[in-house]
Amino acid sequence: MYRRTLMGALAAAPLLPAAARAQADWPSRPVTVVVPFVAGGPSDITARAIAMRMNIGQPVVAENRPGANGEVAARTVVRAAPDGHTLFVGSIGVFAINTALRPNLGYDPIRELTPITLAVTTPNVLVVNAEKVPVRTMAELIDWLKQNRGKTSYSTSGVGSSDHLTMELFKQRTATDPEHVPYQGGAAAATDLIAGNVQLSFQNLGTVAGHIQGGRLRAIAVTSAERNRLLPDVPTAIEQGLPDFVVTSWQAVMAPGGMAPALQARVHAAVVEALKHPENVQRLNAIGFDVVGNSPAEYRAFQEAEIARWREVVRAANIRAE
Repeated sequence: MYRRTLMGALAAAPLLPAAARAQADWPSRPVTVVVPFVAGGPSDITARAIAMRMNIGQPVVAENRPGANGEVAARTVVRAAPDGHTLFVGSIGVFAINTALRPNLGYDPIRELTPITLAVTTPNVLVVNAEKVPVRTMAELIDWLKQNRGKTSYSTSGVGSSDHLTMELFKQRTATDPEHVPYQGGAAAATDLIAGNVQLSFQNLGTVAGHIQGGRLRAIAVTSAERNRLLPDVPTAIEQGLPDFVVTSWQAVMAPGGMAPALQARVHAAVVEALKHPENVQRLNAIGFDVVGNSPAEYRAFQEAEIARWREVVRAANIRAE
């Protein structure tokens, strides 16, 4: 009798849906954090900082899958199961600018990815060759560029990068026209600027801070809302007459689309806890990153605003992907 009663009760009990079982079991195996660029860059640094501090009872491993400015990695992630075992750390380019720049993009960062958090931000810095550009302020630079039309050029880390679009926005706001010279990464763009082959550039703070402090480059402005702690003597673009000229390069954490909200909340909590570990904050701050760790809803709203903003810059500048 007891056995029949027990079996009947088990038969009548509802089975947990697959999504609920996945949430209850998470993580049931190692978690992979996909990085869309080679090791050593901002996305990789951010991903490894998070992976190292995620205390979830399973290994967390960063995996670099570079190619096509993030599209190779993104295609991999959007095909993965939304079970929390695949995460994606990418940049402003992967999650916003690509959408504006490439109409035939092979993934949709809004529809096909689940938002987790905005991880870190860093301002760009407007820098000039310290020996060949005789200016120290934004007004002087704008005048110098207008006096030397057709003779000036700027370096970037590539077509569609945040530094490229920041300069295009600057050109639109100041009616100047330096020629674009793209490179394969910020380090190469800074090296040629130091060599004097180009005259100016907007670069991520972490890329050029050492060159500025060493006197090889001169900083004209930072693109943050307030002065940066690493360059306290460098005024913002806003201070120098460009209202609302706030541009941040950023890294965010996402997951495959369709993740259950309860699991999304658990993953978010684990990622933000890792991101805000005191040692991570200290390390990331030291290289110019500001740690954010906001809610999925806050990040999604920010991401959508960034896509709209850069789509307009791309349209106005008639920028085409290579």
